[in-house]
Amino acid sequence: MRQREPAICLRRSDYSETSQVLHFHTRGWGVARVLAKGAKRPKSSSGGAIDLLSEGELVFIPGSAGGLGTLVEFSETFTRQGLRKEARRLNAALYMVELVGEALAEGDPHPEIFDLLHNGLERLGQDDAPVAAVLAYFQWRLLRCVGLLGELKTCVGCGQAAIPQTAPRGGVFFSSIQGGLLCPACQADASEKRHLDGATLAGLATLAAAEAGRKVSLSDTQAIGVNRLLDYHASHQLGKPLKMARHAIGD
Repeated sequence: MRQREPAICLRRSDYSETSQVLHFHTRGWGVARVLAKGAKRPKSSSGGAIDLLSEGELVFIPGSAGGLGTLVEFSETFTRQGLRKEARRLNAALYMVELVGEALAEGDPHPEIFDLLHNGLERLGQDDAPVAAVLAYFQWRLLRCVGLLGELKTCVGCGQAAIPQTAPRGGVFFSSIQGGLLCPACQADASEKRHLDGATLAGLATLAAAEAGRKVSLSDTQAIGVNRLLDYHASHQLGKPLKMARHAIGD
């Protein structure tokens, strides 16, 4: 049965001289892998080869037993040209679609993540966009939506507040294996952990406040720290580093 969905292109690869294999994130069906026969021909039903980040209306026939579906038609409505004016914006956008593609299973709809991705790409395309802050909020919300990130307010070991007004002696740590923050006492027994500096802790508190509806501002220094932490966590949870991380976030 044909499906018609708003869709964003997450991944593409050549199948033949004229055809592509495309991964789309659709709003109501989830991630869909489809074979776009003849898509690279100018007179194809998609108007030519489909690029990463392209967004529009997708008509497709889902595959059976985990196989490739078939693209029937794709009508692009958002070209994302603004993202291609600056490498920093484009790299952040490509990191976003890579994270979505790795974090979501095929055919598992998450309309809130589709909206999050749409809004994030739109914001990155605006001239005044704070790129690091947009990416930090995107990572934060996506990881929380898929259940890979908790509140990050208390220590997962003892339950005590882990983000005080001033960092405690010994500092605060994050463990991806344990799924949250560790206070100075509890971190001693953790085999995997990452020390958090003051800017990263402040950034986490700012994102929590934004999620609670407060109007706050995330500085570049805070956003960079949060991005590095959340990429570290995503890599551990996915079992591999994201290819675009070094371009979008750095070391």
